[in-house]
Amino acid sequence: MNAKTLLACTALALGLAGGAMAQDKTKAGFIFVGPIGDGGWTFEHNEGRMAVEEHFGDKVETVYQESVPEGADAERAMTQMALGGADIIFTTSFGYMDPTINVAAKFPDVKFEHATGFKRADNVSTYSARFYEGRAVQGHIAGKMTKTNKVGYIGSYPIPEVIRGINSAYIHAKKVNPEIEFSVIWAYTWFDPAKEADAAKALIEQGADVILQHTDSTAPQAAAQEAGNVISFGQASDMAEYGPTPRVSSIIDNWSPYYIARVQAVMDGTWESMDTWDGIGPGMVKIGEISDAVPADVKAEAEALRDAIAAGDYHPFTGPLKKQDGSDWLADGEVADDGTLAGMNFYVEGLTGDIPQ
Repeated sequence: MNAKTLLACTALALGLAGGAMAQDKTKAGFIFVGPIGDGGWTFEHNEGRMAVEEHFGDKVETVYQESVPEGADAERAMTQMALGGADIIFTTSFGYMDPTINVAAKFPDVKFEHATGFKRADNVSTYSARFYEGRAVQGHIAGKMTKTNKVGYIGSYPIPEVIRGINSAYIHAKKVNPEIEFSVIWAYTWFDPAKEADAAKALIEQGADVILQHTDSTAPQAAAQEAGNVISFGQASDMAEYGPTPRVSSIIDNWSPYYIARVQAVMDGTWESMDTWDGIGPGMVKIGEISDAVPADVKAEAEALRDAIAAGDYHPFTGPLKKQDGSDWLADGEVADDGTLAGMNFYVEGLTGDIPQ
């Protein structure tokens, strides 16, 4: 074998080895409903993606597509990601549920993880966080701090996840302030700063001096800041740039440990279809720092509530509770079951207005 042939063989061997190493790298894909700079929901999911990269280093490659509309566009994006060699794909919005199921059926060797949905398959898992636990803490602070007894709530879509949050916040505001009133505006979007700002301004004009939101941008925070004497709460991420006021605390979605664990399961060959619904205790939901704008006694009460939920000593949906129409729901001391919460489509007693169908 002459020198030229030896070099060629060596180069071929190195190329094959490099290809093998490239194939050994696990590829994780992420489909995002908003931009990664939204400051809320998608921002935190992208933080989880980057945590995967940091944790696994060159053993993993991540890819993502942001601002993917729910529906046919999502199905196309997932298909392209699967064709591109993704081993696991995280689809991070409720409206991605049917597209995820459809694409997963065409790619049985790819693992899919759908956030906040309820449809599973052999290669589809579901995961969500018990955001309503954080809403209980927010409701307590809101009920204690309002001067007008009016709380405004910006809803995204009337799905169980959002309805649970409204109910939880109201229940805990009402416990500490029987005069409390909630007004809900449905924005019919997860991320649209203009719509979110308009909703916040409308609620403030109606007298609300507390703004809660289940939408993803910081626009409501900005509207509260502009109005003055209005407090707000970070949604999905800390939104600390608006602290110490109007943002007095936040719900933080901590996806990183879950994403790392599920990618590890793909690497290990131990991945199985499962449903995960974790809250404050396991750390999937965090309560952002309660600012000094909150009176010390209210802060202590809110932290005690947070800790009781985390320890499993208290459940935010504990009776006695009635439904909006006055019918009995939970008896004294009775705790809501997960099935009812997962499909919640009713307001609790005291909330006004109808849930859009």
